[in-house]
Amino acid sequence: MDEKMGEESCCGNGIGDSWFKDGTHCIANTVDNGGIESKRFYLARTTVFEMLRDRDYLVPEAELSRSLSEFRAVFGEKQDLDLLRICVPLRSNPKKKILVVFMGTEPITVKSIRALHSQIANNVGLHGMILVLQSKMNHFAQKELATFPFTVETFPIGDLLVNITKHIQQPKIEILTKEEKEQLLKKHVLEDKQLPYLQEKDSFARYYGLKKKQVVKITYSKDPVGSFVTYRCII
Repeated sequence: MDEKMGEESCCGNGIGDSWFKDGTHCIANTVDNGGIESKRFYLARTTVFEMLRDRDYLVPEAELSRSLSEFRAVFGEKQDLDLLRICVPLRSNPKKKILVVFMGTEPITVKSIRALHSQIANNVGLHGMILVLQSKMNHFAQKELATFPFTVETFPIGDLLVNITKHIQQPKIEILTKEEKEQLLKKHVLEDKQLPYLQEKDSFARYYGLKKKQVVKITYSKDPVGSFVTYRCII
């Protein structure tokens, strides 16, 4: 299926090289003289908004362009975690919403997950949730997430301090629709299991919220690999 079908995993383009696509350096770009805690929440919350936008949720432009000083003016140096919550609708179906909850620093237990479950029980239209973690979640609490009527994703806050898709070496990633996937497989007389794969737990798959058997088109356009297209099936 040669558009060229490369073997490089997109997760191989990590963030070790600290440069963004706009030419700014990811470390120098975030230096300031304010509090560390407020900065961490600002960076993580901004990345979450960008991630939701890239998943086709309706995200206010003001949230994407908010500066660190503006964030501190609104939320202060010591943030109220409830005020940091995010709830936005899906662009294609505004009745469906996703909720983002910033968890505290205490260990996350079954009790805390059940308390959260009770809080959102009457939230009409909720079809997904993301928990931003500042502490460890034990095995039993992790299993308790399965009791929610929708998928609950978890991200350690440290994983959200930099948007990995903005890295200068990150290729362009497009998620194929079911119809596009069927056309691709038919064109090349393949089954999805014959495609190169990308694991569901890969950082880029998690960023886009990809599920098993979804297919992504990856376009590389930078040296040293040159310009070519490859596809990956999520496993």
